[in-house]
Amino acid sequence: MAPSRSSLPAAGPQLLVGERSNRWFRRSRRSAAAVPLAERLPRSVGTWLALAFLGISLGTGAVMGGHTETLRQSQGETRNMIARLIGLGVDRVTISGIAELSEIEVLVAAGIDPKGSLAFFDADEARRRLEATPLIRQATVRKLYPGEIAITLVEREPFALWQVKGDLFVIASDGTVIDKMDDGRFAHLPLVVGPDANNRAREYIALKAQAGPLAERIRAATLVSGRRWTLKLDNGMDVRLPEVAPADALKRLVALENDFRLLDKDLLAIDLREPDRVVMRLTEEGASARADQLKSKTKKKGGEA
Repeated sequence: MAPSRSSLPAAGPQLLVGERSNRWFRRSRRSAAAVPLAERLPRSVGTWLALAFLGISLGTGAVMGGHTETLRQSQGETRNMIARLIGLGVDRVTISGIAELSEIEVLVAAGIDPKGSLAFFDADEARRRLEATPLIRQATVRKLYPGEIAITLVEREPFALWQVKGDLFVIASDGTVIDKMDDGRFAHLPLVVGPDANNRAREYIALKAQAGPLAERIRAATLVSGRRWTLKLDNGMDVRLPEVAPADALKRLVALENDFRLLDKDLLAIDLREPDRVVMRLTEEGASARADQLKSKTKKKGGEA
């Protein structure tokens, strides 16, 4: 996290103001009427008057010249222009707590505009805008005068991918949709498919952990009718798990793979929904090969007879 930066030390401005106060109230041998108005005013007040005069002049000139809208588009609102002139622009933005978001995404979400100013920047509104961003769970926004905005974020951690109705989303561990999947940043995350599968992604992750050495071959899980999971393996095979005790069924699959190398067979699906049997569906090639094998056995038996 970037170190936070506090406001300016109090001693500096206070000493400066004190020195000026002594000058302001020091008696002069010259008549007050003989001293120019600008010299009789405190420096800060004189600066304000000069800036006010400048602002009025610029505004009048812009209105008379018909350039008000052009000036506003290029320099922002008049109040922000004046604030920047007196040193209250946004010179620095510090952002901490980002992992997946970029700095530009945070600036846009917070509504920070180089044509704005620190004086009229609404930190509460910026915080609300940031927390409305799906990837951001919590945001803190502070104004540090004279020219810094400090933003601290707590992001929602991407947990899994969720595919539903043809769309792919990045979700948090509680099922909250963080964002639509539009790049490859999160392609490594586990994938769940189907209505309400986002809210049961934790269940699938825990189930996958029971698969032992087969876990790395599981590519996705589809929630069927909101009741049970069908796993998709890296070879395209489907593994249908029961609604009750799916972890036990998965352990059975691990044992079958160790004994018979089922995943290397020409199988489309393995059905483990019944606790006392395993149903396997062959691919077209596998079914054709199986049929030929049965024919060959039948011919041999006929010849022997």
